[in-house]
Amino acid sequence: MASISGFPEFLPQGRLVETRAIDILRSVFELHGFAGIQTRALEPLTELARKGEITKEVYVVRRLHAEAGDRDELGLHFDLTVPFARYVVDNAGALSFPFRRYQIQPAWRGERPQEGRYREFWQADIDIVGQGELGFHHDIEVVLVMLEACERLTAELGIPPVTMRVNNRKLIQGFYTALGVSDTLAAIQAVDKLAKTGEAGVGEILAGQGLGSDTTRAILRFAAIQTAAPSFGDEIRALGAVNDSVEAGIDELERLFGAVHERFPANVVVDCQIARGLDYYTGSVFEFELQGHESLGTVCAGGRYDSLATDGKRTYPGVGVSFGLTRVFAPLISKGALVAARAVPSVVLVAVDSEATRGEADAVAARLRGRGIPCEVSPNAAKYGKQIRFADRRGIPYVWFGGNDGEVKDIRTGAQGPAADWVPAAADLVPAILKNPA
Repeated sequence: MASISGFPEFLPQGRLVETRAIDILRSVFELHGFAGIQTRALEPLTELARKGEITKEVYVVRRLHAEAGDRDELGLHFDLTVPFARYVVDNAGALSFPFRRYQIQPAWRGERPQEGRYREFWQADIDIVGQGELGFHHDIEVVLVMLEACERLTAELGIPPVTMRVNNRKLIQGFYTALGVSDTLAAIQAVDKLAKTGEAGVGEILAGQGLGSDTTRAILRFAAIQTAAPSFGDEIRALGAVNDSVEAGIDELERLFGAVHERFPANVVVDCQIARGLDYYTGSVFEFELQGHESLGTVCAGGRYDSLATDGKRTYPGVGVSFGLTRVFAPLISKGALVAARAVPSVVLVAVDSEATRGEADAVAARLRGRGIPCEVSPNAAKYGKQIRFADRRGIPYVWFGGNDGEVKDIRTGAQGPAADWVPAAADLVPAILKNPA
């Protein structure tokens, strides 16, 4: 059967890597008090398309036997932020604000598949949402939590460190307004394409929007500011386009940059090119890249949104960041750079002496599982040598022989000892993740 491009599927050893990453992320998020939720896969197209130029990326879903006049127009969500905003409005009466949530599940986009870009992909999001207002310190909090999670992934799974590039939409829109740009969102979306089209391409887009050459040069000079120096505010002001919005954006950017730089000095850069093309962002915006693997593009991104979630009477401002699980791990898994040491969670195979004594082997397995030791029972009562080879093929390191009073053998070393009170080595209890195995 032909494969469908853009929908990655992993063998068990690869999926174990992915689930270990999910466990690490979940652990960090929960340590910081984020509660896990899951939203439905489908949303009304009107909901998905009401913010930003994304309609071309949405997979539309219809019922095969839809009745005449059936007007349900649904699409698969392309990120987790838009459905989360709807979730907050739907459940506001039952939530305690500020509401802190994490969400780890798949999303879908109908774009051209390539390395780092997929049609079906897993994301891990954290957001903090307030009711009516939300303190700026939460902008700082979410990026510090995600950087901590990335640090754990680097330490435990060996992914490259990340660099966070940060900017502020108040600053960008204020700067463009001071230059006399009327359609600031169109200019933002043009500059957001700078990495793909280059300065010449962005210049053509801006010229097509009616902007003069002096304005275009100022925008490109602004977008060229990339620095890890705390004096970036002076560099921006020197461009001459200053107003209250620019000053408010610089102030927020300085506070965010300073807090992150204090904890993760090697991981943060002010980058005035970063804009995030979706129009629901209103303040801080940030994108993460893997150091040494910048060709993969953005692997984690987010920002502040003050009016995405609203019921018409109340507004629920929020800030969040999304980690692209599939974007980071699919290339590493497919190239064999990360792989689990074994394809199954079982740490021990309970041998079966004969089919007549299979019940005894099942009882041994039940007791092992009760002690938190993953195991399985041999599928047949073949000679011990064949059962050992079966365990070896599955990567299971230990075999238990002889029922309750038997022995356990480490089939890697040949060491064997009494089964009474046996526990596996801590390093064997869960499959190790091998980095760049030979």
